[in-house]
Amino acid sequence: MIEEKLSTHKSTLEKFIEAANRKKILAQKCVKCGHLMLETVFFCEKCAGNKFEQVDLEGSGIVVTYTIQAVVPEGFEDVGSYAWVVFKLDNAPLRASGLLPGIKTPADLPIGTKVRVAGYDSKHGLMLQK
Repeated sequence: MIEEKLSTHKSTLEKFIEAANRKKILAQKCVKCGHLMLETVFFCEKCAGNKFEQVDLEGSGIVVTYTIQAVVPEGFEDVGSYAWVVFKLDNAPLRASGLLPGIKTPADLPIGTKVRVAGYDSKHGLMLQK
């Protein structure tokens, strides 16, 4: 049973990575009501339906908030200063987050800046670009 759950999780993770490398965001769409969710869930938060299909969403949107890491922590020397960005997707009522390298000050990333998925990095996760 545990192996089955791990293989399902791994399959979802692999699909997420593949979507990110195509510059997309993987989401779950409720078959019953069409509600979109980013998480892998057992029940729809809107209608309590329990059947989902995975859909690729365009990986572009606008910055709604972020945290800047100007002093690079150990292990992140390869990206330098960066922002962990939360962005609202352009064509869906969802928010996602990812790492945007090269951001040193708030002037580098005003709220409302357009960002898009650049791919997936095994060390840093979802990578973004302006």
